[in-house]
Amino acid sequence: MPHSVGVSDDEFRAALSRLAAGVVLITAHDPEDGPRGEDVGMTATAFLSVSLEPPLVMVSVRNDSRMDDLLAHQPLWAVSVLAESQRHIAGRFAMKGRISDRLLFADIPHVQGEAAGAPLIGGALATLECRTEQRVPAGDHTLVIGRVLTASTLSTDAGPLTYFRGKYRHLG
Repeated sequence: MPHSVGVSDDEFRAALSRLAAGVVLITAHDPEDGPRGEDVGMTATAFLSVSLEPPLVMVSVRNDSRMDDLLAHQPLWAVSVLAESQRHIAGRFAMKGRISDRLLFADIPHVQGEAAGAPLIGGALATLECRTEQRVPAGDHTLVIGRVLTASTLSTDAGPLTYFRGKYRHLG
C-alpha cells in the first residue's frame, strides 16, 4: 500500500544487503511425503542465537514456503552452518520454484540427525538439532524459535560462508 512517508522495498533491500550474514541450511524431515518421507532444505541468512539458558535459536521463514508449511506441523528441524567451500549447497537450496528436495540432497554428503531426524550436512562448520518452542508471525515471514537439542562443531580452520551485498562471499 503506497504511503508518503516510509521506505521502499528497494531502499530496504539495499540497506539490509550491507549487513554481512552467515549462511546456514535449515533442514527438516517430512514424514508424510511419500513412503519414507522426504527431507526438505532451505538456505537462510536470517538465523541467530536467542538465549543461552535455555539454548534457543531463531530462523525467519517466508510464509507459505515449503519450509514454513512443514515447520507448522513438524517441530523438529536442524541447522548446518555452511563453510566457505559450500557455496554450491547454499545456491542449490535458495532456488525458487525448484525440483523435489530429494534430488537436491542426492549428491550432498549428509547424515540424519539422531535427535531431529533431519539432514546434517557433511563438512558444515557446526550443526544444531532443534525443537520448535515458539512461532511468531512477523509480516510476510514467521520467526521460528527452537530449543537446541544437540550441537556439534567440526574441527577445521575453514572460514564461514557469508552473504553480503547480494553475493556469497568468504572472509579474507
